[in-house]
Amino acid sequence: MAKTLGEMELTDHNKSSLVEEGVLDLLLVLISHDNIELRIVAIRALLNMSSLRKNGQEMIRKGVVRPLLDILYCHTSSQSLRELVAAVLLNLSLSTARQDSGESQVLVLESDEDMYKLFSLINLTGPAVQEKILRALYAMCLSPSGTTVREKLRQYSAVQVLVRLCELANLNLRANAVKLLYCVTEDNDDSAILEHVERSSIEVLLNVMKTSDDEEEIASAMGIIANLPDPTQVSGWLLELEAPPIIFRFLPDGNNSGHRNSQLIENAVGAICHLTVQTNLQSQKKVAEAGIIPVLVQLLEVGTSLTRRQAAISLRQLSVSSPMLSRRIPRHHGFLVLLCYARGRVLGEPEPGACEAALDALMTLIDSERLQSGSKVLVEANALPMMIRLISSPSPRLQEKVLSSLERIFRLVEIKQTYGPSAQMSLIDLTQRGNNSLRSLAARILAQLNVLHDQSSYF
Repeated sequence: MAKTLGEMELTDHNKSSLVEEGVLDLLLVLISHDNIELRIVAIRALLNMSSLRKNGQEMIRKGVVRPLLDILYCHTSSQSLRELVAAVLLNLSLSTARQDSGESQVLVLESDEDMYKLFSLINLTGPAVQEKILRALYAMCLSPSGTTVREKLRQYSAVQVLVRLCELANLNLRANAVKLLYCVTEDNDDSAILEHVERSSIEVLLNVMKTSDDEEEIASAMGIIANLPDPTQVSGWLLELEAPPIIFRFLPDGNNSGHRNSQLIENAVGAICHLTVQTNLQSQKKVAEAGIIPVLVQLLEVGTSLTRRQAAISLRQLSVSSPMLSRRIPRHHGFLVLLCYARGRVLGEPEPGACEAALDALMTLIDSERLQSGSKVLVEANALPMMIRLISSPSPRLQEKVLSSLERIFRLVEIKQTYGPSAQMSLIDLTQRGNNSLRSLAARILAQLNVLHDQSSYF
């Protein structure tokens, strides 16, 4: 019977019915049998039925994982047997990825020891098993316990191991290593990443972007660069490795904007944040000379929330340095006006991160001696009404930034007289409901507007 289950083409209904009728109890006995042929037959049956998601989860609950891991770890197990076991573990892992919040959560690996052993096998097995382990770990990273899985992998020096796999000639194995490495670097664990990422690592990732035909692999390689900490050092490496043109070609333009997936664009813009860091004027010039600024401005209007936020971060960094870059940016004032219009639209973005980044970018226009000219640009772009609406934002961090900005802008009498009245009610409400910092800021602006005496208890 078990042999038949491993060889037959079963419908999902058949697979579900067999598990409901208790076939797993028999297969659990067989995979621990002394007879190797019976083990193989049982594992093939598990592989066939585990492709159905709910069956995979039921197998995990029934305790199938433990004997499978024992076979995988056993040094006397043949390569073909390990490949078979790894394929079942992959299906089980896929069954746990992206579980619904209402579901009873299922974990493939319940101990740190098993996680460590499974990851260690990447260095001890052939490509077929390696690939399945990489894919299984990737699926676990997408499960409800994904944060813990990624943390454990970083502790096991996964970054170092995976970077090395990204250099392999086996393109299928390389692609899965790149995708898992991207996942592992997503949690901003700077120390674990910095310890194992060097200039040569970025060179490897750039080579992936130049040679791969897999857009998901390219997006992952780009995302790893975007996730790297220490932007000052990274920007220097990117410049030395002539990375800007490689990164820029994955941005949308009139010819390819409809053909790039959103994650690739998000990650490309994230990587550009390293190139626009204020401490590296040379890389900023590369961005300006390549005509990337209008693309970033366009993405403020049409990108995803993450793309908008990252585009705004880059534009803020460029705007801070814009007087030094002015020779590289024709019609500088026109650039600022265009930038301001686009940023102003992003202030209506419901996602606080994108909105906050746009506000940060706008505020570079009123830095120090640019208050008068920058405020004029803000008025021309009709950005102030949007800023005033942000006083009522649910994000205290965003509220604090907009209040600090308005306090500075309202030093200009004409603007204060024109826009101050429309801000009064929101400011008064904030003095009643905000935290101490917000109440104090709101009170100071109300004092500027002659609504609240500067000796008020709100200060």
